[in-house]
Amino acid sequence: MKQRAAAVLVGVALSLLIAGDIHLAQRIPAQALNAMPAESQHALVEQYCAGCHNDRTRSGSMTLTSLDLAHPDQNPELAEKVIRKLRAGMMPPPGAKRPEAEAGKAFAAALETAIDKAAAAHPNPGWRSFQRLSQAEYAHSIHDLLGIDVDVAALLPPDSLHDGFDNIAEAQSFSPAVLEGYIRAANKITIDALGDPKTSATSATYSISSTTNQLRHVDGAPMGTRGGISVVHNFPADGEYVFNVKFQAATNGGLIGRRSQNEQVEISFNGERAALLDINPTMSETNGGLSLRTSRIFVKAGPQRVSAAFIPKFSGLADDLVAPIEYTLADAIGAPQLFQVPHLQDFNITGPFTVAGVSDTPSRRKVFKCRPLAANEELPCATNIITNLARQAYRRPVTPEDLEGPLGFYEMGRKGGDFESGIRTALQAILASPYFVFRLEQRPANVKPGQNYRIGDPELASRLSYFLWSTAPDDELIALATVGKLHDPADLEKQVRRMLADPRSESLATRFAAQWLHLAELHNMVPDALLYPNFDHTLAGAMRRETELLFDSVVREDRSLLELLTANYTFVNERLALHYKVPGVLGNRFRRVELKDDYRRGLLGQGSILTMTSQADRTSPVIRGKWVMEVLLGTPPPPPPPNVPSLDATKPVKDGHLLTVRERMEAHRSNPACNSCHRMIDPIGLSLENFDVTGTWRIRDNGVPIDSSTVLFDGTPANGPADLRQAILKYPEAFIGNFTENLLMYALGRRVEYYDMPAVRAITREAARNNNRVSSLILGIVKSMPFQMSRAESN
Repeated sequence: MKQRAAAVLVGVALSLLIAGDIHLAQRIPAQALNAMPAESQHALVEQYCAGCHNDRTRSGSMTLTSLDLAHPDQNPELAEKVIRKLRAGMMPPPGAKRPEAEAGKAFAAALETAIDKAAAAHPNPGWRSFQRLSQAEYAHSIHDLLGIDVDVAALLPPDSLHDGFDNIAEAQSFSPAVLEGYIRAANKITIDALGDPKTSATSATYSISSTTNQLRHVDGAPMGTRGGISVVHNFPADGEYVFNVKFQAATNGGLIGRRSQNEQVEISFNGERAALLDINPTMSETNGGLSLRTSRIFVKAGPQRVSAAFIPKFSGLADDLVAPIEYTLADAIGAPQLFQVPHLQDFNITGPFTVAGVSDTPSRRKVFKCRPLAANEELPCATNIITNLARQAYRRPVTPEDLEGPLGFYEMGRKGGDFESGIRTALQAILASPYFVFRLEQRPANVKPGQNYRIGDPELASRLSYFLWSTAPDDELIALATVGKLHDPADLEKQVRRMLADPRSESLATRFAAQWLHLAELHNMVPDALLYPNFDHTLAGAMRRETELLFDSVVREDRSLLELLTANYTFVNERLALHYKVPGVLGNRFRRVELKDDYRRGLLGQGSILTMTSQADRTSPVIRGKWVMEVLLGTPPPPPPPNVPSLDATKPVKDGHLLTVRERMEAHRSNPACNSCHRMIDPIGLSLENFDVTGTWRIRDNGVPIDSSTVLFDGTPANGPADLRQAILKYPEAFIGNFTENLLMYALGRRVEYYDMPAVRAITREAARNNNRVSSLILGIVKSMPFQMSRAESN
């Protein structure tokens, strides 16, 4: 029997080699030799599953009647749903009789083994439709190409999201309006990059959230200032510009901080003061407005750091019963305090007036690699410039056919102007080209519809760079792809490790991790100003940055993925350290600190997660529990049935006392329509109930001691975040598998389907042999069949 099983494994491995997945064979696990007998599988399903998941009851909209346990590969989509629930310990549901843990794992392994064998014999790498650059990818690509930062949100349509990710091809659309947006963007970016001596005055406004901290120093502003704003603005030409600042208004239309005396705003360029404006405390919306304007100031073309910040009139700690609060909106609604100060709302830049030309800038130096000194040198120089730009913009070596279009636009621009006008027109054409806007992948000519094929090295370079850097491949990657060496396993791994060591790999934290963990929702969360007056936009930004830095450290130091849950360290600046009551941290710079409180470890103890999963005026165990199930374990609960009242509809007062969140939830769950799902979700969230809306630790809720004791979905007792963390760690396959599935989806730019799950399992098994290090998971994805291959679209 063992010999026959071994022969099967050899045959599967050979089929993988033939299919082309030579870098990471979908290894069949050890359970393949000792799989759970079919009779035991049938008995387990009949005893624990069939009572709910049958054609009559269809609990969870699922019936196992159609699942042939002898051939689960004939209905792999259903089998994968079963595997997912078993691996996360979510089935059978709370209160139902459960099999032994080992029996459940053996059943999942048996299903996986059968599906993985079938997938190895008939590999399917999947297919991706057209994919255009997301806003972030577009901005990063422009930065690398031209050396400027652009606000693409003002130029391009918003990204459509799928599972929180902005780069999924199926969610993207293309229309005449979208095309027009890219053409406008190409024109605006060309002016920003090359400048325009013929430009007319335009206006740009930078707004500050009303919940942005105005008491602390802002990064980029000169030291010794407070609040305000600091931006890098691209000036299109040498000339005179006017700068206007507008202040926040109180509820009566007057100036916030009107009792302050001698307040001033400083306008500076690259740290040097250019103007100092005195603030009239009697100004108001009805009395001349709340704005101040500079006279015209000469500024050279190119990107310049511009700051508008206040000159502080006092310093030191405010240790009083009535101390200054951080929250701007609390000021606006009249929260009593003695230290109110003016707050900035908008910063406007208008110009240029009296244009004096265009100075040399970093972006012009990147474009103009040569300068013609005679008429006969213009075309060769233009060809050289356009070739360099197109090679980087198109992310591959360019052919003569590729250059025909941009050179034609150069000739057109040159006829109506000078050499620079021709280059300007050619650059616009390159930026509007489908070869730049889209991540096109060419199919080999001899490949038939429905056939698998290996993608070319230039396409592999592009997949790799946008996966790890969110930008176009650099010269080293393009050069390696040009000579056809990138697909070599040794060279490929060397490039992956080089790219992970590069600072640009931080995009894995700022883009992938931020989207996987849904950190964008933190921006929309504004806790009640009176209940949480010290929460502001600055603190929210610090919370998000803490989470990004934790993820980045796990990647950069190549630690186990599980450290995202167990890390006994974190990253804080002064603002966040104050919130967490961590002593000895000063300034805006983030630094690593060791955690003394066990409850603060890992993601479950971070303010970003706890705040964005709360309501404005109370915690939400439901949202927190749903986040853990969906984001960490990959098992989102079903949506609530229609006409079910929300928790807020539950009376907050009973017998004369204010109910705690837990008491209101227990009353809510008394509704049978609510109980079936909430008994799965609520215990997870209740384990985190000691954290308030802003993630600070508390022991009371409405004056009543908090009871965080509960019983989790698998019957495990829990009392607090440490117990919840250990309960999740009981199912490492679910956490690591779900992470890998999301990372693969982000890397491929398409949905991960049921036929991709064998590849996901192969990646996680390989990583498990290396202590689940992040580099092993990333390398596993890069070497996998879905990443290196594709299937030709069927007609």
